[in-house]
Amino acid sequence: MAERKTKSTKRVQQVDNTYGHMQPQAVEIEKVVLGALMIDNDAFTVVSETLRPETFYEPRHQKIYQAIQTLNMEERPVDIMTVVEQLKKDNNLESIGGAVYIAELSSRVATSAHIEFHAHVLAQKYLARQLITFAGTIGGEALDESTDIDSLMERAEGMLFELSQKNVKQEYTQIDPVVDQAVRIITDAAKNKGGLTGIPSGFHKLDSITSGWQPSDLVIIAGRPAMGKTSFALSIAKNTAVDYRVPTAFFSLEMNNVQLINRLISNVCEIEGSKILSGNLSDEEWSRLDGNLSKLKGAPLFVDETPSLSIFELRTKARRLVREKDVKLIMIDYLQLMNANGMHYGNRQEEVSTISRSLKGLAKELNIPILALSQLSRNVEQREGPEGKRPQLSDLRESGAIEQDADMVIFVHRPEYYRIYEDENKNDLRGMAQIIIAKHRKGRTDDVLLNFKGQYTRFANPEDSYIAPLPTDGIIQSKLNTADTNGMMPPPPSPDGYTPF
Repeated sequence: MAERKTKSTKRVQQVDNTYGHMQPQAVEIEKVVLGALMIDNDAFTVVSETLRPETFYEPRHQKIYQAIQTLNMEERPVDIMTVVEQLKKDNNLESIGGAVYIAELSSRVATSAHIEFHAHVLAQKYLARQLITFAGTIGGEALDESTDIDSLMERAEGMLFELSQKNVKQEYTQIDPVVDQAVRIITDAAKNKGGLTGIPSGFHKLDSITSGWQPSDLVIIAGRPAMGKTSFALSIAKNTAVDYRVPTAFFSLEMNNVQLINRLISNVCEIEGSKILSGNLSDEEWSRLDGNLSKLKGAPLFVDETPSLSIFELRTKARRLVREKDVKLIMIDYLQLMNANGMHYGNRQEEVSTISRSLKGLAKELNIPILALSQLSRNVEQREGPEGKRPQLSDLRESGAIEQDADMVIFVHRPEYYRIYEDENKNDLRGMAQIIIAKHRKGRTDDVLLNFKGQYTRFANPEDSYIAPLPTDGIIQSKLNTADTNGMMPPPPSPDGYTPF
């Protein structure tokens, strides 16, 4: 009996040692920090980015720091008397122990010399408490057999991302290394005959305006349905990955991989999409298909067909693609089909705002351009006249944050769709698409005219708008395979290590 009791006691002690931990805290350091803030008016600027009222474990200290924060925001002096008065004003003086406790805190320190280190300790304790709460919440839900684990995984990643964003501290940088980096970029651009500092789109006039897709940029490609947004994006992906051998990732939320590749085959081989679906190809088209498939095989193009992709899934996959496949460009078709599971929103507009902000953050983190397609609202259809059909920034659907977060906003507009056959300069718009650069944070805005071949889901430079004759060896030659009049060099050989899509 005694032996059984001893075993039982040991088991209880083990449980207590495993789960009976105190919350991470440093109450004595909290007292030192508050005392230092009341003897040195400059101390708050040192810790204001690190500490928030909830960083403090002791509820009394939260109220005192809130009073000190209020005084600093109102640019009033901070000392024992002003803090006491502010606490009175907030009806918190008695609950924290009165003026005596404030005087006691102030008398505990003689200098604020180590306040930055002390603030860092408190911030770490607070983050540890948040992680414990996070783990407990997720662990509790995981134990519930009715919980959908895939959904819980997304919520967990969302909560963890939100936690990390709240606790991130951006350090400042002295200007010298940034100047050196900028000069290196300018020097590299000068060495490049085409003047490109970023990834080429393959559309010469567009590249002359943008200097290529720039690292860390979020580019929004928007348009109404049937304008050819996906065709434009696929044409860019084809030019980038197939012609220039730049590793590219294409996230298609609207089509599966086979549908996407069928459209890409139509683009490269100039075979109508309906014929590819039916298999009703002529002998010449079969030869063209056979001759051009070699361009696609081995291309560093990686496609993902995950429907309703969440921003957290995208982040995980993008990081892996950059790390393992050295991906330099990410394309998303399209933004409004994404979601931000794991966070709570009052409406869809707030969710889209979070998605666009997260895409910009991801582009900056990975230091690569992200091109995201976006829908436009019906306002375009409701406006009268030729100019009324031209899309505007205010037409971006569901969120003004998209315009705010984007470094560049490009509209795909086909006036011919609205029976507009000439522009103001009497240019023939039949078979043409206007690529409207409506916002360009790093350069000028302008319009670019491209050929649109809807039957091939293809956009092309006006000078490339032809089908090359079939050579005797059955391989189609293209202007894109040779140096052109704008100084664009032929694509480099395919790098090793890439698997075909």
